[in-house]
Amino acid sequence: MGKSRKTVQIIILAAVLIIGGYAIGSTLFASDSEGPLKAGSEPPSFTLANLDGGTTALSDYKGKAVVVNFWGTFCPPCVKEMPEFERQYAKWKDQGLVILAINLSEDTLTVNNFVRQFDLNYPILRDVSRKTERSYGLRSYPTTFFIGPDGKIMEIKVGGMTEQEIDDRIERLLQL
Repeated sequence: MGKSRKTVQIIILAAVLIIGGYAIGSTLFASDSEGPLKAGSEPPSFTLANLDGGTTALSDYKGKAVVVNFWGTFCPPCVKEMPEFERQYAKWKDQGLVILAINLSEDTLTVNNFVRQFDLNYPILRDVSRKTERSYGLRSYPTTFFIGPDGKIMEIKVGGMTEQEIDDRIERLLQL
């Protein structure tokens, strides 16, 4: 019985090594299309709940310059940026700019109070399931995607920005 047990252990060890090797190899040598988002790629589509009780989809803004900002009230740089995005939205909306601010699964009361406090007028969306956050590969907050009218990502900015940095990026985005 000892000899049979050793054989089973060797078979199990071999299977673990083969499966582990495959998993590591698949991760290391995955094609670029499966990798993280980058400038020039198409952003994943989404349809999310908005604060008006309806839904908003990225595809609703096909052909427009879109800024997608992932944020939360728990994030100090996000809180600083939101009024700055509001001022940029007021400045550029007549030129066709769209800003979609996607909240990271906070409760409705918290989000509504924040929006009222800062008098935000651009669309605030709710990623309650965090599915969109995962599809965009978020690692930290805020993260902002600048999407050109051609539907391609012009730039991805991880971390907070000054109002001037936001303005410069939007200006470049609208010139595409």
